[in-house]
Order: sequence, then C-alpha cells, then structure tokens
Amino acid sequence: MLGSSPTGNAKLPAMTKDNAAEAELPPPFLLRRLMAMLYDTFLVLPLIMFGVAIALGLQGALMSGTGGSAADIALPRLAVQCIAVLTVITFFSIFWLKSGQTLGMQAWRIKLIRSDGGDVSLHDCVARCLAALLSALCLGLGYLWCLFDREGRTWHDRLSGTELLLLPKRKKDKTTSKKTKN
Repeated sequence: MLGSSPTGNAKLPAMTKDNAAEAELPPPFLLRRLMAMLYDTFLVLPLIMFGVAIALGLQGALMSGTGGSAADIALPRLAVQCIAVLTVITFFSIFWLKSGQTLGMQAWRIKLIRSDGGDVSLHDCVARCLAALLSALCLGLGYLWCLFDREGRTWHDRLSGTELLLLPKRKKDKTTSKKTKN
C-alpha cells in the first residue's frame, strides 16, 4: 500500500523479487508493440460491432412504437464513436487490471506496469487509453516517439505514468516437451 512520507511525497511500493526483476526488463520495440495492437484489434473489432448491434436493436425497438420502419434505423456517428471508445477502454482495462497483459500482449511477451512499480489502476488504464488515442490522432507521432525516447517510451506511456516491458522468453519444460513412448 502506498503511504505518505513526512515530506508529503508518496512512498514507492516495497521492492519485491517480482518488481525488481521487472525493473531490469527492456521496453518492447515499436514493431512488437504494433503487432500486439494488431492482434488486439482482431479481438476488439467484433466487440465494437456487437455493441453497435445492441444499440441498433434498442433503437429499433424504440422506433417500432413510433411507426418508424427498419430502413429508418441508423445510429448517429457520434453514438457509434462513443460505443467504440467505451468498448476499447473496457476491453483494455479488464485485461490490464487482471494481469497487465491483453491477449495480443501475451502473444508478444509485453506487460503493462506503472512507472513507479505499483499495480495498474482503473484510472491508469483509462488515462492510457485516452492518451493512446491522442498519440494516434497526431498522425501516430506519439507511437513513433519511442524510437527517439531514451527510455523507449511513447507519449501515452509518459502521460499515463505507465510503461511497457518486454518479458523474457519462457524456458521450455523438458518433461512436457519429451515425447512419451508407448
């Protein structure tokens, strides 16, 4: 638990074996980050479509009582954009709060941590998602920033107080990799 020091500054969490090892891990390269994003895009797009379909169904149910036809059912662009943003934030927040990794990040051995070594909070997740949107809207410059940053961090890493780590390869277990003879 974070506490306050006599000077009023927050104390860093006690260094454990796990977060001491994480402190030594390098940040992932840009291509690895982009590939994890691509994997996650394939997962989140159907969720966005599902959210829009639910909203269309609700709107259709509401319009059926007013005499509107199925051809009249359309969501305003802003509603679709809000559904998309809320779906993306929810998707990433659930995974990051659980383990610090989405499925795409697991496949590419990337983990999200707070810069101070503490656990990622819901506030951190939302701030990171919104800052990543800003990074993307600036023609991707926020993502490309990791190529020039000494610590390999992006704008959304800096703005949200979080960072990505490249996890080491898992050692193969010799007992499971051996073929058993019949």
